[in-house]
Amino acid sequence: MKIPFDSVNSFPPADEKEADLMLAEELALSDKKIVVLDDDPTGVQTVHDISVYTAWDEKSMLEGFLEDRPLFYVLTNSRGLTKAETAKVHHDAAKAAAAAAESTGKDYFFISRSDSTLRGHFPDETEILAEEYEKATGRIIDGEVICPFFPEGGRYTLNNIHYVRYGDELVPACETEFAKDKTFGYTALTMPEYVEEKTAGRYKAEDVVCISLEDIRGKCYDKIKEQLRGVENFGKIIVNAVCYADLKIFCALLYAVMREGKTFMFRSAAGLVKVMGGISDRPLLTGEEMVQAGNGNGGVIVIGSHTAKTTAQLENLKTVPGIRFIELDASLVKDFPAFEKETARCIAEEEACIRAGQTVCCYTTRTLITADTGDAEDELKLSVKISDAVQSLVGRLTVTPSFIIAKGGITSSDVGTKALGVKRADVLGQILAGVPVWKTGSESRFPGIPYVIFPGNVGGDSALKEAVQVFIGQ
Repeated sequence: MKIPFDSVNSFPPADEKEADLMLAEELALSDKKIVVLDDDPTGVQTVHDISVYTAWDEKSMLEGFLEDRPLFYVLTNSRGLTKAETAKVHHDAAKAAAAAAESTGKDYFFISRSDSTLRGHFPDETEILAEEYEKATGRIIDGEVICPFFPEGGRYTLNNIHYVRYGDELVPACETEFAKDKTFGYTALTMPEYVEEKTAGRYKAEDVVCISLEDIRGKCYDKIKEQLRGVENFGKIIVNAVCYADLKIFCALLYAVMREGKTFMFRSAAGLVKVMGGISDRPLLTGEEMVQAGNGNGGVIVIGSHTAKTTAQLENLKTVPGIRFIELDASLVKDFPAFEKETARCIAEEEACIRAGQTVCCYTTRTLITADTGDAEDELKLSVKISDAVQSLVGRLTVTPSFIIAKGGITSSDVGTKALGVKRADVLGQILAGVPVWKTGSESRFPGIPYVIFPGNVGGDSALKEAVQVFIGQ
């Protein structure tokens, strides 16, 4: 089912100017606060000058609502949590958001930002958010918009099939390694079939509303609005998109229907967040913009993700001279004393390098370590133990690195929240397309340093190398 990447150009050209005008007009009429609950920290990979909070209590939510910005992120890291833990987080976060909305008198809606390759606690998260939102507001949510489009990472949806780009080919997401995830795997080819599979048949594929590229590019705007007006009972809506103009047109039409009184929930990758929030483009960040003057220490790169893409990027990084590479033997994870000794060894070597001004890369064994119990939650718990060791490679440092790069969703969340103790960070922008950078808050372990959150599933083989070279100037 692979298709040539050029298939994205098989439709009539998108009208970029009209898309921008339509969206700008609708954004000017909207006063809703957008609360983005992010299941790992990579979701800020399309935005800049936006706050991300690592707690979902009423204080954090109130700060977000009081900001003079259209949206804010709340990092739940729920992709690294069990089903029960995820449920509690989302009930608590939704209640805190409702309290903040009541206190400030502001209207709001949720975007549940998740993986562009369709992994995560779906439909649990959005169903809980919908339940709590309806209790708090008295409104009924008519539909759920599902939009995994994320071009920065090579994710495109056309003909109701979600694709991942590999070179000059588009591969259906269900045929990639991501669909074989032990915790969040799936088999469905089309997005309507994915909905049916993940909801165990409660929502049938034939009942899913699909917004086609033919209608978007053909300017069938009245037809699309009628599709949106007709959605009820938390019905599912799939958005086909292969460029941002497609999404801008859809979101403009969606906002128009929302002004008429329709209410929606959102499950999306990072692309939709950028468009719904009206976030502008900005150039990629430079090393001079990020690194604090006078910090002559080395930087640190920690790699927990074990995907084939990450491993290829690691091997490419090894061609850069001057970087010290330290492997953490994750196969020892089931032997706690041995694993702790191995972790301490890595930290000692790493710290000596950083003090000497040498950048160091610490990475876990490339072989996937499994619990082999047949229980998906056991697999998740084991991965969390390994991630705890990886984050300690930053959390136990006694020297301030000049920069930190964390590779992988769970890894980057744990480094940000556990190792660095970040409560609120500013999103500076991106170092590469789809690779965001936080500026750590004053409360963090290493205030004001650049923290690069590098998704495990983004970029070509040379991407990690290119990001590191921005800092070390090679």
